[in-house]
Amino acid sequence: MNQFLQACRAAIGAAHVLTETHDTAGYLTDQRGRFTGRAVAVLRPADSAEVAAIVKLCDRHRVPLVPQGGNTGLVLGSVPDRQGNAAVLSLKRLNRVRAVDPVNNTMTVEAGCILQHIQQEAAAAGRLFPLSLAAEGSCTIGGNLSTNAGGTGVLRYGNTRELCLGLEVVTAQGEVMSSLRGLRKDNTGYDLRDLFIGAEGTLGVITAAVLKLFPQPRAQVTALAALKTPAQALQLLNLAQSRCGPALTGFELMSDFCLQLVCKHFPDQRLPFAQRHAQYVLLELSDSESEEHARAMFEEVIGNALEQQLIDDAVIASSIAQSKALWQLRENISMAQAHEGKNIKHDISVPISRIAEFIEATDTLVQQASPACRMVTFGHLGDGNLHYNVSPPLGMADTDFIGQQHAINLVVHDSVDRFGGSISAEHGLGALKRDEITRYKSPVELKLMRTIKTALDPHNLMNPGKVI
Repeated sequence: MNQFLQACRAAIGAAHVLTETHDTAGYLTDQRGRFTGRAVAVLRPADSAEVAAIVKLCDRHRVPLVPQGGNTGLVLGSVPDRQGNAAVLSLKRLNRVRAVDPVNNTMTVEAGCILQHIQQEAAAAGRLFPLSLAAEGSCTIGGNLSTNAGGTGVLRYGNTRELCLGLEVVTAQGEVMSSLRGLRKDNTGYDLRDLFIGAEGTLGVITAAVLKLFPQPRAQVTALAALKTPAQALQLLNLAQSRCGPALTGFELMSDFCLQLVCKHFPDQRLPFAQRHAQYVLLELSDSESEEHARAMFEEVIGNALEQQLIDDAVIASSIAQSKALWQLRENISMAQAHEGKNIKHDISVPISRIAEFIEATDTLVQQASPACRMVTFGHLGDGNLHYNVSPPLGMADTDFIGQQHAINLVVHDSVDRFGGSISAEHGLGALKRDEITRYKSPVELKLMRTIKTALDPHNLMNPGKVI
């Protein structure tokens, strides 16, 4: 191992080969603080050539490699295990925006670029990069691509996969593959890009990408609707899509308990209604004409929804500050839940048409498995992705509740499977769901995945123990 570390110091500089505990600690613990692994070193290359050099050294010395971006994942995909024989490859120094092409509506960025910085650079060029999620101030685009992140704009713009036109990747053998051409049509064989997007670093290391940009909307208008049931929320979604079409860029479902947690742990936030309601929907329109046009569409949708008794009340934000306040109610749910105590999270998707039925059926099953537990259900209703989380009953110790995690996961994920859904919608599998996925993937799918893994990473050095 000393020879490996010395070679790494020669390749990327001794200052960027971290081995002391006080230097490596922040790279070894997952974002939720539930797991801490061990590593021989944390390696911090500066560019794709240095990444390739490191990967070649790992291949030569048979050292497993764990790629890491902002380390904001929730499924233990970017931290090493406890064996202590792997190296962490931090990509944070690969943080350049290489090019912005507003005519081609593309931006070429390195994997370590913070998502928020990419959004800002696009805006400075008069363009929109629409990927948006709670961790955007610290997550990196390489991690977003490696997990095929979703976020709040999937309804209109798709997952990260749909926002990428090409990749630069270092293979498990240390070779650099580049498709950074910014083409929307390239029908010249297998789409290798799609192998690496969503692979969680198990097939190679993404070092750069060409991203799609869009014209900046002339106006964004936000509304919050109060209603009784998820079934009514689905009817509201159909109504809003029929009237607004692609201008509807956000449609988020939140239960009353979710927002009560936010108001409890963020006292400066308030619900804009005189009374409580069972469910809420946050809607956003991004309009290419004007704010007046967007507001008129919203007023029509809200008016029709009230007439059809789909909703009980609604507010339309009248300023940017009000819009931000409404979005903060949604964005602070996860943090409020963390302040409340440990909880059991599920990032699941089911067909949109079956969401209401799924929630009703699964709530009953979970309550049977853990009586008096509290359901924290929210998420991207417009694309079928729910964060179906469970908090312990009042008075139960966190440790006792987390002891029920396996049983509750089984109840929820079996229900997801019965409804034709997926147990991972946007967070990936990592190590947390690696074994569980064998219960739900067909033998043929698993065989094909393992065949690809063996072909591209025959020595199993790329993020071993993750995904498969």
